[in-house]
Amino acid sequence: MVVGVLVEIANKNVDKIFDYVVPKELEEKVKVGVRVKVPFGHMELIGFILDIKNNSDEKDLKEVIEVLDKEVILNKELLELGKVMHKELLCTLISCYQAMLPKGYKASRKTKVNAKVNTYVKLDNYTSIKLNDSQAKIVDYLEKNNNVLKSDVNKISKSSVDTLIKKGVLATYEKEVYRLEDNGIFDGKKYELTSDQKHVVDEVINSNNNTYLLHGVTGSGKTEVYMEIIDYYLKQDKSAIVLVPEISLTPQMVNRFKSRFGSDIAVLHSALSDGEKYDEYRKIARGEVDIVIGARSAIFAPLKNIGVIVIDEEHTSSYKQDNNPKYNAIDIAIKRSKYHDAKVILGSATPRLEEYARSKKGVYHLLELPNRINKKALPKVEIIDMNEAIKKSKNGFSIELIDEINKTLDRDEQVILLLNRRGYSSFITCSSCGYVEKCPNCDISLTYHKTSNMLRCHYCGYATKLNNTCPNCKEESMKQLGTGTQKIEEVIEKLFSKAKVVRMDFDTTSRKGAHARIIEDFKSKKYNILLGTQMIAKGLDFDNVTLVGVINADTSLNIPDFRSSEVTFELLDQVAGRSGRGKKIGKVIIQTFNKEHYAIKYAKEHDYLGFYNTEMMIRRELSYPPYYYLTYLKVISKDYETARNEATNIGNLLKKKLNNSIILGPSVCNVFKVNNTYRFGIIIKYKKEDNLYETLESIDEHYKSNAKVKIDIDFNPNSL
Repeated sequence: MVVGVLVEIANKNVDKIFDYVVPKELEEKVKVGVRVKVPFGHMELIGFILDIKNNSDEKDLKEVIEVLDKEVILNKELLELGKVMHKELLCTLISCYQAMLPKGYKASRKTKVNAKVNTYVKLDNYTSIKLNDSQAKIVDYLEKNNNVLKSDVNKISKSSVDTLIKKGVLATYEKEVYRLEDNGIFDGKKYELTSDQKHVVDEVINSNNNTYLLHGVTGSGKTEVYMEIIDYYLKQDKSAIVLVPEISLTPQMVNRFKSRFGSDIAVLHSALSDGEKYDEYRKIARGEVDIVIGARSAIFAPLKNIGVIVIDEEHTSSYKQDNNPKYNAIDIAIKRSKYHDAKVILGSATPRLEEYARSKKGVYHLLELPNRINKKALPKVEIIDMNEAIKKSKNGFSIELIDEINKTLDRDEQVILLLNRRGYSSFITCSSCGYVEKCPNCDISLTYHKTSNMLRCHYCGYATKLNNTCPNCKEESMKQLGTGTQKIEEVIEKLFSKAKVVRMDFDTTSRKGAHARIIEDFKSKKYNILLGTQMIAKGLDFDNVTLVGVINADTSLNIPDFRSSEVTFELLDQVAGRSGRGKKIGKVIIQTFNKEHYAIKYAKEHDYLGFYNTEMMIRRELSYPPYYYLTYLKVISKDYETARNEATNIGNLLKKKLNNSIILGPSVCNVFKVNNTYRFGIIIKYKKEDNLYETLESIDEHYKSNAKVKIDIDFNPNSL
């Protein structure tokens, strides 16, 4: 017997199947989709079996060393899906399969995650044995309790336990347990649906469409609609995947679902430990749960007979992976839905322009939830023109925002403040000579983090201690410019005597369980001001929040990218939706230096359609999505001249080969230098280009053995 194995090395020169002979004693264990250990050159590698055959055209084959799995890791559907991704995204096949799996199931010789096994004790034969006091106490405890951990009984008397085991009075047994505790409260509670919600549920269940765009204003009850539809499919013996864009949203979503569906849920996201992900994945593969909730990679959950896939807050950029394979979870959801004959629901108060345009053309079926479930109006939004207000403002807070925060705190209500940046200060500069502290590896300024007194690069991770002496002019004149969340937290504590502020950003949520803890503490009114970055802008639901303040609405407008207006509108409209979700009336204050910008004006009116129509005119004029598709090709090298010359050659080739495309560049990327590599970008805009893949594939093939140049191809990128 011969097997074809795809090994763990994600190098395009090794991106092929290698044949190995299976020793007789391993033949019964061999299946397509399991992992094996194989010799590869001077190494031993892990790989997936993709093929089983009787013989091979190759000679002198090496033998499989070990079969690692009893059960199939990659089922037929996922194996085929990986091949499609490999072809469409021009990435290695192994990278596609690795992206589908938690660390404990990846092909990797460096990582091994085991099942957690606990040792229990039980009574075996004790009727004729005379017991001393501690032994009798142990026996009495075991008579009254089931599934008792040996470690718990050892607390009574370890020596007595050991003696009783030797005498055969007690027996030990091992049992596999899952690491993630099921601490949700199941009450089976269902809410009465509004007529709008009922209409949406009926449309999804009874119509024959494949993909639906649910456009529902913030607070319109989209989650309740998802649960009602999922409930229907569970009763048809089908399963469901629910994607949320941020780890911060997962605890709230999981709790909502557990209250209705109990423990029939697995959770998959990056905040779990490797062991927890391993356990949750096995729950799914074993068919022990019917609902999977998680972030982007949960789209690959190995559920059988999927009935519906929900992608909540579908507009969020985190559904697109930045590194290879550069897949979009929405595309994967639609592919999987066709395999299972399932429904896909994309939900958002601010859909991406591409998705809304598809719904207007009938590619997706458009569903609307135009009203909040409590029939209250959306919160009133007030725009503060900081060009005027800056004169009287205090540390970036306008007088109007300060006044409203004080009034809200006096009413014992809560405030959410959005700052679209993390860290203590944007950058460190010298007030004498203008020198700015930059990363030595990247073309980007360092961000100051006060808690650690460190300057950090948010691209490559470089960190260094803050030094007040300027390395350029030697003066002690290094100052912090810009505003970060840590700095604003200090300002809040000085400005507001009643403030009990909690900060939610990358730094405060890096520890395990931090998201859930902050959300729970704020919900239980331990804090009355929640300050955060983009992660607080969407999905969070607090009854007592009646004021939302946006301190710097313009940050995302200033990003040099065609999506900057869309990102700004989404962010402002979403964060505004956190206010007034309960019985109390909500208010929103947005501070901006660009009050006449259409993204700001439409966000003030909660007018998605107005923004959509204005932005679409601009996109048509400039030949951007959804009127054109985009592909972004980066040429990367440690040598500047090499990167520039090869980028020029590729640009000329593309202009020659792609007759129906607009080719822009090459030009330096927005962040030109990252990790000591130089990057040039080429933008390809096209409506229909028959030989696009063939041309890009030939370029990719040409450079795959070039050690000096790396080619990075991104289809339909989030940003340029």
